Amino acid sequence: MIIGSTRGGFADALRQWRTRRRVSQLELAVRAGTTQRHVSFIESGRSTPGRSMIIRLAESLEVPIRERNELLLAAGFAPAYPHSDLNDPQLAPVRAALDRILHGHLPYPAVIVDRHGDLVSANAGFHAITRAVDPHLLAPPASVPRILLHPGGLAPRIVNLDEWAWHIIDSIQAENARNPSDRLQRLAAELVGLIPPRPRQLSSHHLGFAVPLRLRTGDPDNPELRLITTLTHFGTATNVTIAELRLEAFLPADETTSAALTELVTR
Repeated sequence: MIIGSTRGGFADALRQWRTRRRVSQLELAVRAGTTQRHVSFIESGRSTPGRSMIIRLAESLEVPIRERNELLLAAGFAPAYPHSDLNDPQLAPVRAALDRILHGHLPYPAVIVDRHGDLVSANAGFHAITRAVDPHLLAPPASVPRILLHPGGLAPRIVNLDEWAWHIIDSIQAENARNPSDRLQRLAAELVGLIPPRPRQLSSHHLGFAVPLRLRTGDPDNPELRLITTLTHFGTATNVTIAELRLEAFLPADETTSAALTELVTR
């Protein structure tokens, strides 16, 4: 269904996304199964693409589906992807699946977050390592990056905060560069003000993103948890809400941590 004509807005938006992805008109044309001439005509406003072509171009540029809806609207078409509240009865099977994933990861911490890093759901493992976090940080909407790096959160317990915290900042900034968001930009700026300056010289043990999160426990028998993280997104989702969810799972980097997490969760 065509709902209006804003051809210039679509042409500008498509060019911005192509520039942001650093893709040439020729490369985009090859990915989308069209010609460079056609892409050039679309970006100049000389050609009006159909709905299917807009979706192909957006998919070829890996545009998030929320923004694909915006591209369709800019071209005068109705959105193609539904945007439901997570509590919608139609998403009950998805919520059940997410709960199973979180439960299945126990005793290790895991969370579901939205596109801004706000906590959607967490398992008992995550609650166990955040028991001493200031309650206001856990009040909805609770930001997982803020919980990790705020002085009232886990930051005072992170042994390697000066190095590890910058992984969080860099990840947020990279996501904001890829898919711009005022909220992500503000969050990154806030967190930069909370953590130590970026080390000018990294330690000889620095392994980039492979460096574990080292977390003090206060337990003399198991004084430190060593955790590595994985991030999973729901890449085949066609609902905006589901597509924007991320699963962040913490895994033990050694057997001592595995045993300590098991004990923490069962207390």
